[in-house]
Amino acid sequence: MPGPDVPEVSRPVVTPARVVIALCLIAPFVAMLWVSSYAKVDPTFIGIPFFYWYQMLWVLISTALTGTAYKLWQRDQKARRSAAGAGAARAEGTKGTAGSDGGDA
Repeated sequence: MPGPDVPEVSRPVVTPARVVIALCLIAPFVAMLWVSSYAKVDPTFIGIPFFYWYQMLWVLISTALTGTAYKLWQRDQKARRSAAGAGAARAEGTKGTAGSDGGDA
């Protein structure tokens, strides 16, 4: 049984969820900064050159990616709070039992 001197193990800062969040937020920047990939007229969409409708499409894609990142962030923070609460409760439990096994010897 671990004593009160055992340090609490913290969760890693870089988790798979946080990597996905970062990718969701970085993807629109990369897509828009790589201008040579969309600096052309064809294919047109309902008469609108590719250069314009591609950027407008990324407005919608960015909205979806930002919403996804936000939901993932909320879930990650909720998991961290519950893990921290469970860790604190575990620490309190070990403090209470550590004093009771000393006895009057």
